[in-house]
Parts: sequence; C-alpha cells; structure tokens
Amino acid sequence: MKDKDTINTLNNLIETCKDGEYGFKTSAEHAVDPQIKDLFLTRSQDCRAAAAELQTLVVRLGGKPEDSGTASGTVHRGWVAVKGTLSGYTDLAMLEETERGEDAALDRYREALKEDLPVEVRTMVEAQLAGVKRNHDQIRSLRNQHRATAD
Repeated sequence: MKDKDTINTLNNLIETCKDGEYGFKTSAEHAVDPQIKDLFLTRSQDCRAAAAELQTLVVRLGGKPEDSGTASGTVHRGWVAVKGTLSGYTDLAMLEETERGEDAALDRYREALKEDLPVEVRTMVEAQLAGVKRNHDQIRSLRNQHRATAD
C-alpha cells in the first residue's frame, strides 16, 4: 500500500514538472529579451529532466508514470496567453506568470515532503525542491529588476 501512496505522490510531482515544462516553454515563446527567453527554455528543459527522474522512480516502484500536466496547469498556461495578449506579452508579464507557476510548484513539493516517503524518493524530492527554490528566486529577482525599470 505504501508504494501506491508513493507512486501517487510522485505522479502529482510529475504533473507539476510537466506544468513547469509547458509553462516555461510558452513563456519563452513570448519573451522579448533573449536572456529571459534562454532562461525560460533552460527552465523548461530542467522541468522535463526532473519529470523524467520521477517517472523512472515510478516505474521502479511498479507504477505507471504520468506523462502530462494538470488541468490547473493548462488553465495557467491559458492565463499566460490571456494576460500576455492584454499586456502585450511583456517580459515583466511573463516573469510574473512564471513566478506564480513556481509558487505552485513550491507548494506541491512541500506537500509531498509531508508524506512518509522512502529515503531514496525523499532524497530526490528534496533535491528537486532545492532546484525549484533556486528557479523561483531567480525568476523573482528578474521580475523585481523589470518592475524597477518599468516604474
């Protein structure tokens, strides 16, 4: 039964990673600044790699790994498109939306760590959480820089 709970937790995180992958990719398509575009593309690839790591663990535990994002992630990407259209797809708007996505990812990883996870799984989730925190802080810093120059 424990493996089933662990698989469920991992699949939720896979969905979160897929949301990040698609969200960053969508934001990269609309970013103007080449450095921000490159950052978003790199983060998209990081999210894809994190999902692949988690999928490998799910298979090892005997489960079927998720391979897509969540419904809320789809809605978020839709919101990125709507907000971008309304604001002219500014880099600031893309940074704000990717930060919101990273806020959600932080929450999901923190919730996962409240579960009774096997050591190997916990170690991977903690490492990925550290990466999400770094991403979030970098995005927030860039957002703050862009807000300061927009004022």
